[in-house]
Amino acid sequence: MARSLAGGLLKNGWQRDRVILSDPEPTQRQAIETVLGIKAFADNNEIAARADILVLAVKPQVLADVTKALAVTAQQKKPLVISIAAGVRVEEIDRWLGGGLAIVRAMPNTAALIGSGASGLYANARANEAMRNQAESILRAVGVAVWLDDEYLMDVVTALSGSGPAYFFLVMEALEQAAIESGLDPKQARLLTLETAFGAAKMALEGHEEPSQLRRRVTSPGGTTEQAIKVLEEGGLRRLFKSAVQAASERARAIADMFGKNA
Repeated sequence: MARSLAGGLLKNGWQRDRVILSDPEPTQRQAIETVLGIKAFADNNEIAARADILVLAVKPQVLADVTKALAVTAQQKKPLVISIAAGVRVEEIDRWLGGGLAIVRAMPNTAALIGSGASGLYANARANEAMRNQAESILRAVGVAVWLDDEYLMDVVTALSGSGPAYFFLVMEALEQAAIESGLDPKQARLLTLETAFGAAKMALEGHEEPSQLRRRVTSPGGTTEQAIKVLEEGGLRRLFKSAVQAASERARAIADMFGKNA
């Protein structure tokens, strides 16, 4: 994800000398320098000592150790800190870094890897408007970003856009399998499924109508689509998605509690 963010910033006009990364693996550092043409360091503190904006793009399981090791440097430099570690609250990050820092928590999803991400952002009170704009510009380099007024809602964002690509992949998987079982060649089923999903998403993004209105437009009374929608509605599709989002949100809150207690 760090490499995707860096690549997005470069494509959006950032100068290469303004973007630096760190990675403990020599092969990863070499790949960063070769592919992106930017400097990569082994020592996180070397990055922190230079950065006005410090992006924490590490696994949540190691975030406590990483931030505690950066605390002295962070207190000296006082950077804007952006964390994209899932499930770790701003309060915990600030505590591990020694306190008193401007922190933005971001929840991008996997589509950020191809520049089509959807991110939720939450900032603590120390992040001023200029800092919020800086954080937003960084996340917008790999997709869209929305601000939340309550950090509690980050769990909902995690359940919706963070986990959401997997929901759509499951729907595509199910449609493809149904088409194959109904007689289509697997390659044909795959292509038609993917293009249908892409086309529907593009219509929703580029149009000015709600998804419900778009659905009604392609659902002719007495037609094939109406019969299919009837089966999905009677089967409890809406209830299942509601339960899925609620379950993912609850799990996100539980994970956040676990990281806070264990560090």
